[in-house]
Amino acid sequence: MRHSAKIIFGFSCSLFFLAFSACARQKKSAENPAQQETQKVNPEIEKLGRVLFSMTDRCKDAVTNGDPEDFLADLHRVLDEQADFRTDDLPLYFLIDKKHSVPAEYEPKDLIAVKSNDLWNVSRNDLSLRPEAYRALEKLSAAALEDGIKLLVSSTYRSYEYQAGLFNRYVAQDGLALAERYSARPGTSQHQLGCAVDFGSVTDDWADTKMGKWVYDNAADYGWSLSFPKEYEDVTGYIWECWHFRYIGRAACQFQKKWFSDVQQFMLEFIDAWCKE
Repeated sequence: MRHSAKIIFGFSCSLFFLAFSACARQKKSAENPAQQETQKVNPEIEKLGRVLFSMTDRCKDAVTNGDPEDFLADLHRVLDEQADFRTDDLPLYFLIDKKHSVPAEYEPKDLIAVKSNDLWNVSRNDLSLRPEAYRALEKLSAAALEDGIKLLVSSTYRSYEYQAGLFNRYVAQDGLALAERYSARPGTSQHQLGCAVDFGSVTDDWADTKMGKWVYDNAADYGWSLSFPKEYEDVTGYIWECWHFRYIGRAACQFQKKWFSDVQQFMLEFIDAWCKE
């Protein structure tokens, strides 16, 4: 790993950001000595240091070095974009994983049926998505069609009960230890949020297909993020799933790529911690 391109967290993230801020204040004071006594640390930079310091070591190591003011500007673009989405449902960046769950009765509001149409094909007829994700799927699919590719949607929203049946079937088939590496327990699946899509064949070789390569290259431009990348099972809890993308919005996709080594889990954990701090 190229540590020269990363923030080094040997002591504390907050120390890095406070030191950075101090340098900025010294520069401003040199330009305007009268302001030397009134310069204060941006409280959001102090908060940023605290939040980053609370993250896992693997997340800290993944955070790209840079200007904290730039980081905060990008963060607020993400939060502002989320504010444009409906507020009477779970937030678009809701953290759901093996440690964070939703109730059994949770169902996204106003789910829209995902049927085969001129934009995409489906693998079955009981699919649906949260409205924001549905509209984003329309845009992604229209762009794919322009390049001669018609997307195949294989899985979308899953209820708690559906996920329970699926998980139990995999446990019976492969045993609990293996099943938990590729299937979520009920209440912990991104699919229950109604903003995740499994594309194509739902097999590893899909990544090498024309469709898979196109989605990998273009999904982020339309707000879709790969949830479970290679070599991050210790972070996400799941083995690589080349077909599983979650809609988080374009600003968040850019934010995750620029600051979090393009790992969705790191970014969502950060946003969760930031909003709770």
